[in-house]
Amino acid sequence: MTAHDDASAHNDTSAADTPTPALAGLKVLELGQLIAGPFATKLLGEFGADVIKIEPPHTGDPLRRWRIVEDGTSLWWHVQTRNKRSLSLDLRSEEGQAIVRRLAEEADIVVENFRPGTLEKWGLGWEALSAANPGLIMVRISGYGQTGPYRDRPGFGVIGEAMGGLRYLTGHPGERSVRVGVSLGDSLSALYGVIGALLALQERHRSGQGQYIDVALYESVFAMMESLIPEYDGADVIREPSGSALTGITPSNAYPCRDGEHVLIAGNGDSIYQRLMQAIERPDLAEDPALAHNDGRARQAERIDEVIGAWTAKHTREHVLDVLETAHVPSGYPYTARDIVSDPHYQAREMIQTIITAEGRQLKVPGVMPKLSRTPGRIDGGGPRLGQHTQGVLDELGIDAETQRSLFERGVLYDIDRPAPPHREGGE
Repeated sequence: MTAHDDASAHNDTSAADTPTPALAGLKVLELGQLIAGPFATKLLGEFGADVIKIEPPHTGDPLRRWRIVEDGTSLWWHVQTRNKRSLSLDLRSEEGQAIVRRLAEEADIVVENFRPGTLEKWGLGWEALSAANPGLIMVRISGYGQTGPYRDRPGFGVIGEAMGGLRYLTGHPGERSVRVGVSLGDSLSALYGVIGALLALQERHRSGQGQYIDVALYESVFAMMESLIPEYDGADVIREPSGSALTGITPSNAYPCRDGEHVLIAGNGDSIYQRLMQAIERPDLAEDPALAHNDGRARQAERIDEVIGAWTAKHTREHVLDVLETAHVPSGYPYTARDIVSDPHYQAREMIQTIITAEGRQLKVPGVMPKLSRTPGRIDGGGPRLGQHTQGVLDELGIDAETQRSLFERGVLYDIDRPAPPHREGGE
Protein backbone atom coordinates (compact mmCIF):
# COMPACT_ATOMS: atom_id res chain seq x y z
CA MET A 1 0.00 0.00 0.00
CA THR A 2 1.32 3.43 -0.88
CA ALA A 3 0.78 6.69 0.96
CA HIS A 4 -2.78 7.92 0.52
CA ASP A 5 -3.47 10.72 -1.92
CA ASP A 6 -6.65 12.14 -0.44
CA ALA A 7 -8.79 12.13 2.67
CA SER A 8 -11.18 9.48 1.39
CA ALA A 9 -8.34 7.05 0.80
CA HIS A 10 -6.93 8.00 4.19
CA ASN A 11 -10.07 6.86 5.99
CA ASP A 12 -11.09 4.04 3.65
CA THR A 13 -12.95 1.48 5.73
CA SER A 14 -14.86 -0.20 2.92
CA ALA A 15 -13.63 -3.69 3.78
CA ALA A 16 -16.23 -5.40 5.93
CA ASP A 17 -13.63 -6.77 8.35
CA THR A 18 -11.79 -3.46 8.79
CA PRO A 19 -12.90 -1.57 11.91
CA THR A 20 -13.19 2.19 11.75
CA PRO A 21 -9.99 3.63 13.26
CA ALA A 22 -10.31 5.11 16.72
CA LEU A 23 -9.66 8.68 15.54
CA ALA A 24 -11.38 8.48 12.15
CA GLY A 25 -13.05 11.77 11.24
CA LEU A 26 -10.64 13.81 13.34
CA LYS A 27 -8.94 16.59 11.36
CA VAL A 28 -5.43 17.54 12.44
CA LEU A 29 -3.29 20.38 11.10
CA GLU A 30 0.47 20.16 11.69
CA LEU A 31 2.43 23.40 11.82
CA GLY A 32 5.97 22.56 12.74
CA GLN A 33 8.96 20.52 11.76
CA LEU A 34 11.62 18.05 12.86
CA ILE A 35 10.64 15.98 15.87
CA ALA A 36 8.31 16.97 18.71
CA GLY A 37 5.25 18.31 16.87
CA PRO A 38 5.49 15.87 13.95
CA PHE A 39 5.92 12.93 16.33
CA ALA A 40 2.69 13.90 18.06
CA THR A 41 0.75 14.07 14.80
CA LYS A 42 2.30 10.76 13.70
CA LEU A 43 0.67 9.10 16.68
CA LEU A 44 -2.70 10.69 15.88
CA GLY A 45 -2.41 9.70 12.23
CA GLU A 46 -1.65 6.08 13.07
CA PHE A 47 -5.10 5.81 14.66
CA GLY A 48 -7.03 7.32 11.78
CA ALA A 49 -6.83 11.10 12.13
CA ASP A 50 -6.52 12.96 8.84
CA VAL A 51 -3.24 14.81 9.33
CA ILE A 52 -2.34 17.64 6.97
CA LYS A 53 1.31 18.58 7.33
CA ILE A 54 2.35 22.08 6.28
CA GLU A 55 5.84 22.20 4.74
CA PRO A 56 7.81 25.10 3.28
CA PRO A 57 8.25 25.11 -0.53
CA HIS A 58 11.31 23.50 -2.15
CA THR A 59 13.08 22.43 1.06
CA GLY A 60 10.26 20.91 3.10
CA ASP A 61 10.72 19.75 6.67
CA PRO A 62 14.48 19.62 7.47
CA LEU A 63 13.93 16.07 8.73
CA ARG A 64 13.79 15.01 5.08
CA ARG A 65 17.60 15.35 5.13
CA TRP A 66 18.43 14.08 8.62
CA ARG A 67 20.57 11.02 9.33
CA ILE A 68 20.67 8.37 6.58
CA VAL A 69 19.43 9.84 3.28
CA GLU A 70 18.65 7.75 0.19
CA ASP A 71 17.38 9.18 -3.10
CA GLY A 72 17.12 12.59 -1.43
CA THR A 73 14.88 11.40 1.41
CA SER A 74 15.74 10.47 4.98
CA LEU A 75 14.85 6.91 5.94
CA TRP A 76 13.62 8.37 9.22
CA TRP A 77 11.06 10.35 7.21
CA HIS A 78 9.11 7.19 6.44
CA VAL A 79 8.48 6.65 10.15
CA GLN A 80 7.98 10.21 11.36
CA THR A 81 5.61 11.27 8.57
CA ARG A 82 3.66 8.15 7.69
CA ASN A 83 -0.10 8.46 7.33
CA LYS A 84 0.13 12.22 6.68
CA ARG A 85 -0.71 14.45 3.74
CA SER A 86 1.89 17.01 2.65
CA LEU A 87 0.69 20.50 1.80
CA SER A 88 3.61 22.70 0.77
CA LEU A 89 3.04 26.43 1.08
CA ASP A 90 4.84 29.59 2.14
CA LEU A 91 3.73 30.34 5.69
CA ARG A 92 5.37 33.75 5.50
CA SER A 93 3.08 34.87 2.68
CA GLU A 94 -0.34 36.39 3.28
CA GLU A 95 -1.94 33.95 0.83
CA GLY A 96 -0.34 30.99 2.59
CA GLN A 97 -1.49 32.24 5.98
CA ALA A 98 -5.02 32.66 4.63
CA ILE A 99 -5.07 29.03 3.50
CA VAL A 100 -3.87 27.87 6.92
CA ARG A 101 -6.61 29.90 8.61
CA ARG A 102 -9.21 28.22 6.41
CA LEU A 103 -7.81 24.81 7.28
CA ALA A 104 -7.79 25.67 10.99
CA GLU A 105 -11.47 26.65 10.81
CA GLU A 106 -12.26 23.03 9.88
CA ALA A 107 -9.66 21.37 12.11
CA ASP A 108 -10.20 19.63 15.43
CA ILE A 109 -6.56 19.89 16.48
CA VAL A 110 -3.64 22.11 15.47
CA VAL A 111 -0.17 20.98 16.55
CA GLU A 112 2.73 23.43 16.41
CA ASN A 113 6.27 23.55 17.76
CA PHE A 114 7.52 26.99 16.77
CA ARG A 115 9.19 29.33 19.22
CA PRO A 116 6.50 31.19 21.21
CA GLY A 117 5.28 34.27 19.36
CA THR A 118 6.12 33.03 15.87
CA LEU A 119 2.58 32.05 14.91
CA GLU A 120 1.21 35.24 16.48
CA LYS A 121 3.49 37.20 14.16
CA TRP A 122 1.82 35.49 11.19
CA GLY A 123 -1.71 35.96 12.51
CA LEU A 124 -1.95 32.23 13.26
CA GLY A 125 -1.73 32.20 17.06
CA TRP A 126 -4.22 30.74 19.50
CA GLU A 127 -6.32 33.87 19.88
CA ALA A 128 -6.77 34.29 16.12
CA LEU A 129 -7.46 30.66 15.27
CA SER A 130 -9.77 29.93 18.22
CA ALA A 131 -11.81 33.07 17.53
CA ALA A 132 -12.79 31.56 14.17
CA ASN A 133 -13.12 28.01 15.56
CA PRO A 134 -14.17 28.00 19.23
CA GLY A 135 -13.95 24.21 19.42
CA LEU A 136 -10.33 24.15 18.26
CA ILE A 137 -7.72 22.32 20.32
CA MET A 138 -4.16 23.54 19.90
CA VAL A 139 -1.08 21.67 21.06
CA ARG A 140 1.84 24.06 21.54
CA ILE A 141 5.23 22.42 22.09
CA SER A 142 8.27 24.59 22.79
CA GLY A 143 11.54 24.50 24.67
CA TYR A 144 10.39 26.36 27.78
CA GLY A 145 6.63 26.82 27.41
CA GLN A 146 4.43 29.75 26.44
CA THR A 147 5.09 31.67 29.68
CA GLY A 148 7.98 32.36 32.04
CA PRO A 149 11.30 34.23 31.76
CA TYR A 150 12.80 31.68 29.33
CA ARG A 151 9.85 31.47 26.91
CA ASP A 152 11.65 33.28 24.08
CA ARG A 153 14.76 31.12 24.17
CA PRO A 154 15.24 28.55 21.42
CA GLY A 155 15.03 25.04 22.79
CA PHE A 156 15.90 21.62 21.40
CA GLY A 157 15.31 18.25 23.02
CA VAL A 158 18.86 17.83 24.28
CA ILE A 159 18.64 21.15 26.13
CA GLY A 160 15.33 20.10 27.64
CA GLU A 161 16.93 16.81 28.74
CA ALA A 162 19.68 18.78 30.45
CA MET A 163 17.44 21.30 32.19
CA GLY A 164 14.94 18.59 33.11
CA GLY A 165 17.60 16.75 35.13
CA LEU A 166 18.16 13.70 32.94
CA ARG A 167 21.49 14.63 31.38
CA TYR A 168 23.22 15.04 34.75
CA LEU A 169 22.37 11.46 35.68
CA THR A 170 23.35 9.91 32.34
CA GLY A 171 26.90 8.58 32.51
CA HIS A 172 29.42 7.23 34.96
CA PRO A 173 30.42 8.92 38.24
CA GLY A 174 33.13 11.51 37.78
CA GLU A 175 32.89 11.50 33.98
CA ARG A 176 31.33 13.92 31.51
CA SER A 177 27.62 13.29 31.11
CA VAL A 178 26.42 11.67 27.89
CA ARG A 179 23.20 12.04 25.96
CA VAL A 180 20.64 9.36 25.31
CA GLY A 181 21.11 8.20 21.71
CA VAL A 182 17.63 9.29 20.58
CA SER A 183 15.66 12.55 20.81
CA LEU A 184 13.99 11.56 24.06
CA GLY A 185 13.01 15.06 25.17
CA ASP A 186 11.15 15.69 21.93
CA SER A 187 9.39 12.33 21.96
CA LEU A 188 8.29 12.67 25.58
CA SER A 189 6.90 16.12 24.80
CA ALA A 190 5.01 14.69 21.85
CA LEU A 191 3.46 12.05 24.08
CA TYR A 192 2.36 14.67 26.61
CA GLY A 193 0.98 16.73 23.72
CA VAL A 194 -1.12 13.82 22.51
CA ILE A 195 -2.34 13.08 26.05
CA GLY A 196 -3.31 16.73 26.42
CA ALA A 197 -5.12 16.76 23.08
CA LEU A 198 -7.13 13.65 23.95
CA LEU A 199 -8.00 15.09 27.37
CA ALA A 200 -9.16 18.30 25.69
CA LEU A 201 -11.25 16.32 23.18
CA GLN A 202 -12.96 14.51 26.05
CA GLU A 203 -13.69 17.80 27.83
CA ARG A 204 -14.98 19.33 24.56
CA HIS A 205 -17.71 16.68 24.53
CA ARG A 206 -19.10 18.35 27.68
CA SER A 207 -18.46 22.03 27.03
CA GLY A 208 -18.22 22.32 23.26
CA GLN A 209 -15.19 24.52 23.81
CA GLY A 210 -11.61 24.02 22.75
CA GLN A 211 -8.44 24.96 24.60
CA TYR A 212 -4.69 24.96 24.10
CA ILE A 213 -2.14 22.61 25.59
CA ASP A 214 1.18 24.15 26.66
CA VAL A 215 3.98 21.57 26.59
CA ALA A 216 7.59 22.46 27.44
CA LEU A 217 10.44 20.13 26.50
CA TYR A 218 12.21 20.49 29.84
CA GLU A 219 9.02 19.84 31.81
CA SER A 220 8.31 16.66 29.85
CA VAL A 221 11.71 15.34 30.89
CA PHE A 222 11.42 16.67 34.44
CA ALA A 223 8.13 14.78 34.86
CA MET A 224 10.10 11.52 34.40
CA MET A 225 12.59 12.20 37.18
CA GLU A 226 10.86 10.09 39.82
CA SER A 227 12.08 10.88 43.36
CA LEU A 228 14.68 13.49 42.38
CA ILE A 229 13.05 16.51 44.06
CA PRO A 230 11.56 14.98 47.23
CA GLU A 231 14.91 13.30 47.97
CA TYR A 232 16.64 16.68 47.65
CA ASP A 233 14.04 18.51 49.71
CA GLY A 234 13.38 15.85 52.31
CA ALA A 235 16.84 14.32 52.71
CA ASP A 236 19.18 16.96 51.19
CA VAL A 237 20.39 14.36 48.68
CA ILE A 238 21.36 15.32 45.15
CA ARG A 239 21.11 12.22 43.02
CA GLU A 240 24.33 11.48 41.15
CA PRO A 241 25.11 9.48 37.99
CA SER A 242 25.58 5.77 38.60
CA GLY A 243 26.71 4.31 35.30
CA SER A 244 24.94 1.06 34.49
CA ALA A 245 23.52 0.61 37.99
CA LEU A 246 20.27 1.98 39.38
CA THR A 247 21.04 4.03 42.46
CA GLY A 248 19.36 2.77 45.63
CA ILE A 249 17.78 -0.26 43.92
CA THR A 250 19.78 -3.50 44.22
CA PRO A 251 20.67 -5.55 42.30
CA SER A 252 20.07 -3.88 38.93
CA ASN A 253 23.16 -3.57 36.79
CA ALA A 254 25.14 -4.74 33.76
CA TYR A 255 27.54 -7.62 34.34
CA PRO A 256 30.44 -8.95 32.21
CA CYS A 257 30.41 -12.44 30.67
CA ARG A 258 33.21 -14.80 29.69
CA ASP A 259 32.74 -14.16 25.95
CA GLY A 260 33.19 -10.40 26.27
CA GLU A 261 29.47 -9.68 26.23
CA HIS A 262 27.36 -8.16 29.00
CA VAL A 263 24.03 -9.09 30.54
CA LEU A 264 21.52 -6.88 32.27
CA ILE A 265 20.04 -8.33 35.46
CA ALA A 266 17.17 -6.78 37.39
CA GLY A 267 16.96 -8.81 40.59
CA ASN A 268 15.68 -6.04 42.81
CA GLY A 269 12.35 -7.59 43.85
CA ASP A 270 12.65 -9.41 47.17
CA SER A 271 11.55 -12.83 45.89
CA ILE A 272 13.41 -12.32 42.61
CA TYR A 273 16.59 -11.57 44.54
CA GLN A 274 16.27 -14.83 46.43
CA ARG A 275 15.79 -16.81 43.20
CA LEU A 276 18.79 -15.05 41.68
CA MET A 277 21.07 -15.94 44.58
CA GLN A 278 19.92 -19.55 44.47
CA ALA A 279 20.54 -19.66 40.71
CA ILE A 280 24.14 -18.46 41.09
CA GLU A 281 24.66 -20.90 43.97
CA ARG A 282 24.85 -18.33 46.78
CA PRO A 283 22.08 -19.53 49.13
CA ASP A 284 23.87 -17.78 51.99
CA LEU A 285 23.06 -14.42 50.45
CA ALA A 286 19.53 -15.52 49.62
CA GLU A 287 18.89 -16.37 53.25
CA ASP A 288 20.68 -13.43 54.87
CA PRO A 289 17.98 -11.44 56.76
CA ALA A 290 19.98 -8.23 56.28
CA LEU A 291 19.45 -8.59 52.51
CA ALA A 292 15.81 -9.61 52.58
CA HIS A 293 14.57 -6.18 51.49
CA ASN A 294 15.82 -3.54 49.09
CA ASP A 295 16.94 -0.98 51.67
CA GLY A 296 19.28 -3.54 53.22
CA ARG A 297 20.58 -4.67 49.83
CA ALA A 298 21.15 -1.08 48.73
CA ARG A 299 23.53 -0.61 51.66
CA GLN A 300 25.56 -3.57 50.37
CA ALA A 301 25.15 -2.93 46.64
CA GLU A 302 28.86 -3.12 45.84
CA ARG A 303 29.23 -6.47 47.58
CA ILE A 304 26.20 -7.97 45.81
CA ASP A 305 27.30 -6.67 42.40
CA GLU A 306 30.75 -8.19 42.88
CA VAL A 307 29.25 -11.59 43.66
CA ILE A 308 26.96 -11.52 40.62
CA GLY A 309 29.72 -10.23 38.36
CA ALA A 310 32.10 -12.98 39.50
CA TRP A 311 29.48 -15.58 38.51
CA THR A 312 28.61 -14.09 35.10
CA ALA A 313 32.31 -13.73 34.24
CA LYS A 314 32.67 -17.52 34.36
CA HIS A 315 29.99 -18.14 31.73
CA THR A 316 28.93 -17.09 28.25
CA ARG A 317 26.09 -14.65 27.85
CA GLU A 318 23.87 -17.36 26.39
CA HIS A 319 24.44 -19.64 29.38
CA VAL A 320 23.79 -16.83 31.87
CA LEU A 321 20.52 -15.91 30.18
CA ASP A 322 19.40 -19.54 30.05
CA VAL A 323 20.05 -20.02 33.77
CA LEU A 324 18.25 -16.81 34.73
CA GLU A 325 15.28 -17.48 32.46
CA THR A 326 14.85 -20.88 34.14
CA ALA A 327 14.98 -19.15 37.52
CA HIS A 328 12.46 -16.50 36.38
CA VAL A 329 14.89 -13.64 36.95
CA PRO A 330 14.45 -10.63 34.62
CA SER A 331 17.52 -10.47 32.39
CA GLY A 332 18.56 -9.51 28.90
CA TYR A 333 21.18 -7.68 26.88
CA PRO A 334 21.33 -4.42 24.90
CA TYR A 335 19.68 -5.03 21.52
CA THR A 336 21.11 -3.59 18.31
CA ALA A 337 18.89 -2.89 15.30
CA ARG A 338 19.88 -6.31 13.91
CA ASP A 339 18.82 -7.99 17.15
CA ILE A 340 15.46 -6.21 17.09
CA VAL A 341 14.62 -7.07 13.47
CA SER A 342 15.50 -10.74 13.93
CA ASP A 343 13.80 -11.22 17.30
CA PRO A 344 10.78 -13.58 17.10
CA HIS A 345 8.87 -11.71 19.81
CA TYR A 346 9.07 -8.43 17.88
CA GLN A 347 7.83 -10.30 14.83
CA ALA A 348 5.02 -12.08 16.62
CA ARG A 349 3.68 -8.78 17.96
CA GLU A 350 3.97 -7.09 14.54
CA MET A 351 6.37 -4.46 15.85
CA ILE A 352 8.42 -4.75 12.66
CA GLN A 353 6.41 -4.06 9.52
CA THR A 354 7.33 -3.69 5.87
CA ILE A 355 5.91 -0.74 3.93
CA ILE A 356 6.11 0.52 0.37
CA THR A 357 7.43 4.09 0.30
CA ALA A 358 6.14 6.80 -2.02
CA GLU A 359 9.22 6.09 -4.13
CA GLY A 360 8.24 2.42 -4.45
CA ARG A 361 10.82 0.96 -2.10
CA GLN A 362 10.19 -1.77 0.45
CA LEU A 363 11.32 -0.66 3.90
CA LYS A 364 11.10 -2.16 7.39
CA VAL A 365 9.73 0.26 9.98
CA PRO A 366 8.53 0.09 13.60
CA GLY A 367 4.96 -1.07 14.10
CA VAL A 368 2.20 0.87 15.83
CA MET A 369 1.56 1.06 19.54
CA PRO A 370 -0.29 1.12 21.86
CA LYS A 371 -2.23 -1.92 20.70
CA LEU A 372 -5.99 -1.45 20.77
CA SER A 373 -7.95 -4.70 20.77
CA ARG A 374 -10.83 -3.57 18.54
CA THR A 375 -9.62 -0.50 16.63
CA PRO A 376 -5.85 -0.90 16.26
CA GLY A 377 -3.65 1.62 14.52
CA ARG A 378 -2.30 1.16 11.01
CA ILE A 379 0.37 2.31 8.58
CA ASP A 380 -0.51 3.58 5.11
CA GLY A 381 2.94 3.45 3.50
CA GLY A 382 5.79 5.86 4.19
CA GLY A 383 6.09 9.62 4.30
CA PRO A 384 4.66 11.66 1.41
CA ARG A 385 6.61 13.45 -1.28
CA LEU A 386 6.94 17.19 -0.73
CA GLY A 387 3.65 18.82 -1.63
CA GLN A 388 2.16 15.51 -2.78
CA HIS A 389 -1.30 16.47 -1.52
CA THR A 390 -1.22 20.23 -2.08
CA GLN A 391 -3.71 20.28 -4.93
CA GLY A 392 -6.01 17.72 -3.29
CA VAL A 393 -6.23 19.71 -0.05
CA LEU A 394 -6.92 22.94 -1.92
CA ASP A 395 -9.60 21.21 -3.99
CA GLU A 396 -11.29 20.17 -0.74
CA LEU A 397 -11.23 23.80 0.40
CA GLY A 398 -12.99 24.78 -2.83
CA ILE A 399 -10.11 26.89 -4.15
CA ASP A 400 -10.55 27.05 -7.93
CA ALA A 401 -7.99 25.87 -10.46
CA GLU A 402 -7.07 29.34 -11.71
CA THR A 403 -6.33 30.60 -8.19
CA GLN A 404 -4.26 27.49 -7.52
CA ARG A 405 -2.32 27.97 -10.74
CA SER A 406 -1.52 31.54 -9.77
CA LEU A 407 -0.38 30.52 -6.30
CA PHE A 408 1.84 27.76 -7.73
CA GLU A 409 3.38 30.13 -10.25
CA ARG A 410 4.14 32.74 -7.58
CA GLY A 411 5.75 30.16 -5.30
CA VAL A 412 3.11 30.33 -2.55
CA LEU A 413 2.28 26.67 -3.20
CA TYR A 414 4.63 23.83 -4.13
CA ASP A 415 4.49 20.25 -5.36
CA ILE A 416 7.77 18.47 -6.11
CA ASP A 417 6.04 16.52 -8.89
CA ARG A 418 4.52 19.60 -10.54
CA PRO A 419 6.39 21.11 -13.51
CA ALA A 420 8.18 24.33 -12.62
CA PRO A 421 6.34 27.45 -13.83
CA PRO A 422 7.74 29.03 -17.00
CA HIS A 423 10.30 31.77 -16.54
CA ARG A 424 8.80 35.21 -17.05
CA GLU A 425 11.04 37.93 -18.45
CA GLY A 426 11.37 41.24 -16.69
CA GLY A 427 10.26 40.23 -13.24
CA GLU A 428 10.39 37.68 -10.47
